[in-house]
Amino acid sequence: MSGGQYKYLFTPLKLGPVTVKNRVVFSAHLTNYAEDGHPSEQHAAYYAARAVGGAGLIITEEHSTHPTDWPYEKLIHGFNPSVVPGYQRITEAVHAHGVPIFAQLNHNGGQASSMYSRLPVWAPSPVADPMFREVPKAVTHREIAEIVRGYAVVAEHCALGGFDGIELQCSHSSIVRGFLSPATNIRTDDYGGSLENRSRLLIEIVEAVRAAIGPGLALGVRICGDELIDGGTTIDEAVRIAQLVEATGKVDYINTSIGVATATLYMIEASMHIPPGYAMFIPSAIRDKVRIPVVGVGRFKDPVQADRALAEGHCDLIGVVRGQIADPDFVRKARAGHATDIRTCLSCNQECVGRMGLNRWLGCIENPRTGKEATPLPMPTVRPRNVLVIGGGPAGLQAASTAAQRGHRVTLVEKASQTGGQVALAASVPSRAEFLDITRNLHAECQRFGVEIRTGVDADLDLVRRERPDAVVLATGAHPDRPWWAGSLERIVDVRAVLDGSASPQGTVVLVDDLGFHQATSTAELLADRGCSVRLITSGMVVGQDLGITLDMETWNVRADAKGIGQQTDLVVMGAEADGDGVKLQVLRHTTGENLEMAADWIVLAVHARPADELWAELSTMDVSAFRVGDCLTPRRAHAAVIEGHRAGAAL
Repeated sequence: MSGGQYKYLFTPLKLGPVTVKNRVVFSAHLTNYAEDGHPSEQHAAYYAARAVGGAGLIITEEHSTHPTDWPYEKLIHGFNPSVVPGYQRITEAVHAHGVPIFAQLNHNGGQASSMYSRLPVWAPSPVADPMFREVPKAVTHREIAEIVRGYAVVAEHCALGGFDGIELQCSHSSIVRGFLSPATNIRTDDYGGSLENRSRLLIEIVEAVRAAIGPGLALGVRICGDELIDGGTTIDEAVRIAQLVEATGKVDYINTSIGVATATLYMIEASMHIPPGYAMFIPSAIRDKVRIPVVGVGRFKDPVQADRALAEGHCDLIGVVRGQIADPDFVRKARAGHATDIRTCLSCNQECVGRMGLNRWLGCIENPRTGKEATPLPMPTVRPRNVLVIGGGPAGLQAASTAAQRGHRVTLVEKASQTGGQVALAASVPSRAEFLDITRNLHAECQRFGVEIRTGVDADLDLVRRERPDAVVLATGAHPDRPWWAGSLERIVDVRAVLDGSASPQGTVVLVDDLGFHQATSTAELLADRGCSVRLITSGMVVGQDLGITLDMETWNVRADAKGIGQQTDLVVMGAEADGDGVKLQVLRHTTGENLEMAADWIVLAVHARPADELWAELSTMDVSAFRVGDCLTPRRAHAAVIEGHRAGAAL
C-alpha cells in the first residue's frame, strides 16, 4: 500500500496559524531526559529523529509552570528563564526538517510529591492521591492567580524558544484536571460545584496563555474523556468541557486522553492486554460536538488503523507515541509504501513506561537507539568482514541486523526450524501474541539488509571451522535450570516444557514464581484455560511483582480472579517428594517461620535459567574474534539481549 492509498493520513490540516503536513502527531510523553531542570541535547536529538521520520506534528513532554510542581526528578522547569536556550536548540533541530513543534505546559497539582520541591503540593482540595499518598494544600484565590500567571510566563518562554504552539495538559495528571473532576474538587467557592465553576481555572489559563502568545502560535487543550474512577469526570462532562473551551474562541484544537495518571494509569499507557483503539469513543464523542480539530489516541500500531479512524470520523489527527518510539520512521515508511517495514510497537511497556517508573531515561525494548539519539553511531565499515551469528533469538537477530547495516557479510544459523528463540514461546500464551513482533521485526530487518539466515542448523565447532568467519557472535540463549529441591520428580516441570508441549499438566497445579514477571502469570492463565486448578506461589510480597512496572498488574488480577487462579505470597519451597501420582511440597512462610505442606498433581516452575554457553569455551581455541550476547552471557530479559546484540554488531 503506497502513501497515496491512505485516504486521509497524508492530507494537511490547519491548527489555527499552523499547518501540519499529515495527521500523525508525536504526542506529549515523559522522557526523563531533562538535566537539572533544563532541556538537554538528547531532547533535541530525540525529537529531531521523529521529525526526520515524517511526523506531522511533535508535542514535547510537559514543562512545569510553577516551583510547587516537581512530581519527578527529571522535569523541565519551564518557569525558569534559563530554559529558553534549550528550547531554541530543540525547535531548531525539529524545524530543520520542516516539522512544527508545540510545547506542553502543565502543573501536576495533587498528583505529585514534595520530595524534590520541599514545598506543599497544591491542589483544588485536600484530597490525597492514591499513588503519592500526600495530602495537598487547597489553593487560595491568590494562589490560583499565581498558577494562571505561571502558565502565561512559561508560554512566553516557549514563544521565545521558537515553539509553534502550546498545549495545555488538563487531562491525566494536572491541577486543571483536579479542578475539573468532582472526585478531587470539593470546593464550595467560585471554583467548585457546577461544571462551569470547576472549569473556571481552565478558562482563565486559556485566556492568559492566548494573551501571552498572541495570534501567531497555535493553542490546544488536552482533556480527559473518562477518568475511570468513582465520582470522576465521564464522557458527557468531557464533551461539555470541550464545548466550553471552544466557546472561548481562543483554542485551535482539542487533544484527548483517558484515565488518571495514578489511579487508572494502566488505561492511559495500555499494554498489549488492552485492545487497540480502546479509547476511540472519547475523541469521537467530542468531535461530534465541536468544530475545531480533535486528536485521538489509544494504541495505534500501524498506519492502516490510524487512517481508518480518520476515515470513520472519530478524530482529525492521530497520536502515535509508542509506535514512533519504537520506529522513528513510522510515518516516512508508511508514506513510501513500506508500512510492512515499520518496527511495530509491542505495547509491552518494559523500557518506555517501565523505565519512567524506575526514574530512568526512556528507551525501547526493540529499538536500541531510543534514548541514545544524541550519541553518534560509528561510520559504516570500509573493510567488510565475514560474521557468523549463532542463535536466532532477539540477541542474535539484532547482532546480525546491526552488523549487516554496518556493511559486513553476515550469516545467522538457528537450531530450531524458525527464528524467535524464547520469544516464540512467550508469545504463545493468552494475550501475548504481540510480543512475537520483536523477533518478527528483527527477522524482516535481517532479510532487508542481506543477512543469510539458515534454520535447522545445530552449530558446533566443526561448523564454525567450515564457515571460517572473521568474527562469531554467540547468542545461544539459556537452558531451564532445575532447582535443587526438585530432584528427578517427573511431575515437576519448567514453564518452557508447558509452552512447547513437552509436558501437559492436568488437575491441580502449583506454579512457583521466582521471576516476578510474565513467565509465571501467563503460564498460569494458559493452564487455567486448559481446565487446570492453578495456584501461583512466590517468595515475594506480590505475585508477578514486575507487572506493576509495565501496567499489567491490574488487568492480570482481574483475569486471574475470573479464571479462579489462586495467589499466595511469602512462600519459599524447601523440598519436594512424590505423593502418589502427584507431588507434595514442603514450604516455609518466611515472614513467620511457619512450615506448610502443599500437594498438587503437577508443579510448574518459573525459575532462573542457566546460560547455554557450551560453545563459548571451545571458541577460545580458535583464532577468531568472538562475542557472547543475551542469555548465553547471562539470562535476563529481552531488552538486554537487544542492547547487547546491537553493541556486538556495532563493535565489528
